[in-house]
Amino acid sequence: MPDADVTVFDKTGTMDHYRVSVVSDVFQNKNRLDRQRLVYTALSEPMRDGRIHALEIQSQTFEEAGVRTLP
Repeated sequence: MPDADVTVFDKTGTMDHYRVSVVSDVFQNKNRLDRQRLVYTALSEPMRDGRIHALEIQSQTFEEAGVRTLP
């Protein structure tokens, strides 16, 4: 997601339980499940090898996040 604005928070201090906020126009016209699938796909390798054990995802478009994009 080249236009993504990503914020990551380590929920437990163990560096394997994260809360992520991803803002991207890639999410436009996608439901919550499809948005989560996109994020999980982008993180498939660290999910598979155990670097990420738990992931809480917030996904929004720039408009939903109240951020204006340049034309």
